[in-house]
Amino acid sequence: MAGGIDNEFVRTLIDKTDIVEVAGSYMHLEKKGGTYWACCPFHHEKTASFHVDEGRQFYHCFGCGVSGNVITLVKEMENCDFVDAVKLLADRAKLPIPQTAYDNERTVALKKKRDTILKILNDCAHFYLDNLNSGKADAHIEYILSRKIPSNIVRAFGLGASLNYTDLPKYLLAKGYDKQDMIDSGAINEAEGRLTDSQGGRLIFPIINAFDQVIAFGGRALKKTDFAKYKNTRETMVFNKSKTLYNINGLKKLKRGQAINGVIMVEGYMDTISLYQGGFKNVVASMGTSLTQDQARLIKRYSNTVYISYDGDGAGQKANMRGLEILKSEGIEVKVVPLPEGLDPDDVIKTYGSDGYKQCLDNAMPLIDYKMSVNKRGYDMDKPEEKVKYVSSALRIIKSAESAAEREMLLKNLRDETGISFEALNRDLQAAPAPQEEKEEKPPEVKKDTSDAHQKASRFVIAAFLFGAPYTADYNLEEVVFDNEVHSLIAGYIRSKRLFDEKISIPELFEFFEDGSAEREELNNVIDLDDGNNMDGEVNLKSFTDCLKKLKIDDINGKIEQFTRLAKSENEEERKQAKLALQQLINQRQKLKSGDVQ
Repeated sequence: MAGGIDNEFVRTLIDKTDIVEVAGSYMHLEKKGGTYWACCPFHHEKTASFHVDEGRQFYHCFGCGVSGNVITLVKEMENCDFVDAVKLLADRAKLPIPQTAYDNERTVALKKKRDTILKILNDCAHFYLDNLNSGKADAHIEYILSRKIPSNIVRAFGLGASLNYTDLPKYLLAKGYDKQDMIDSGAINEAEGRLTDSQGGRLIFPIINAFDQVIAFGGRALKKTDFAKYKNTRETMVFNKSKTLYNINGLKKLKRGQAINGVIMVEGYMDTISLYQGGFKNVVASMGTSLTQDQARLIKRYSNTVYISYDGDGAGQKANMRGLEILKSEGIEVKVVPLPEGLDPDDVIKTYGSDGYKQCLDNAMPLIDYKMSVNKRGYDMDKPEEKVKYVSSALRIIKSAESAAEREMLLKNLRDETGISFEALNRDLQAAPAPQEEKEEKPPEVKKDTSDAHQKASRFVIAAFLFGAPYTADYNLEEVVFDNEVHSLIAGYIRSKRLFDEKISIPELFEFFEDGSAEREELNNVIDLDDGNNMDGEVNLKSFTDCLKKLKIDDINGKIEQFTRLAKSENEEERKQAKLALQQLINQRQKLKSGDVQ
């Protein structure tokens, strides 16, 4: 069983799921010949090298080398484990998952723990919601009314109320939950043996993942406190702040009904709710964290354009510059929404309405223009020495522009701004150092193949058999010796399928090896040899016969070494047999070298 789910069910699920349809829900696919291509979602690229094979139902990137079946794709795109990926696909295919025993005690325990925590959090959300409607949450209702949040929006985001520190733990204990599970959910704290609501007295914002599961809570204090105005429950086995975006569930629902041309990124809960209320439903929040690569990849599943809409004060606009660079490094077009000084998106909606915010959105500036705008702050342009410093820093930014046309345009703007000639600025630009930015997480580089000639030959031969190259029909796989464990396993799989006259299914092979293992990487290397044409053609035939010849000669050379040692045996009969075998092997090798590989 894989992940505790019956293997037969997994095979049925893969057979009944079209990987092209699933991949198309995450990325734009373009059909070329009999296969589909897209820019790889796992590394930044401008030319599509991500290949989805409809006939054989797997994907492979010829840029970074990743491969997988439809389950692997969903695991990576949804940032979930094997079981959740299967559940998602089973629901999509309307297939009930069979009740089966899990493959080991640890898997059972982890799944039970996770399910229990999710159930606790779900019950907490309902508890908070009931509190809000109980007639006892006057302060919470007053705050909601003061922020002009209508009841339909309150329901849409599942807002709730914590009335005190003690009611929630009592409620959960009465439902029979274990104390440690309650603490591990993040909803409950323990201090000196006392259990308390971690969001005691606050207005509650459930944090919901893309699967519509409550995974954490945000809370807003309703009166002055020494503690933070907003806080989240701590990270748990179901909640990782750096991999989560507030309202990602709403964005996913939106995408099901329409194309999303851009996603608005704000800082907090109220900004999200206000924009949503104003008709901008394509909004998510980073919940105050610096943007991470995981969040960038999460948001890229929904759109390749992000509008950053942080607070209009200097601090808010300067925040997260590194995060904006991370978005850019993932191939996302970043635009920054200028807001009136001192206002946040919620203020703009309240003061100027939806039309006023739409105007801000229409004036969104490219990332490099935003950098230039932020860079100008703090310099007194009436002082020559300050102007020189400003120009120097501006030129470093301009040097990072991706095209000569963009650099020229920015230089002209700088000329008009400073009165310095274009020629002088251009000379200084050539001499300016490259911008020293913070070190970014870089996309994976394509590794150089350092395999020896024997392994490369073995890889090509097994790939030809796996992809059913037409010329392999003339050769017997049984006679090929593979000393690579992965190649041997693939060969055994092919032979068993042929024995029972069953179709070779490449997606099945991905379940044989763990994600991230050396064995999975070698499988990716084998798959990398196919270009979508089943390794057909005269060139591939020549490569196949050359590689097969090398494998057979290497095998014979190994045997010659063995019999050479035996030929020195003290036993006369053993020496005689060894010399006879040696002669036969040398003849076989000579025949192979002369060109006959069959």
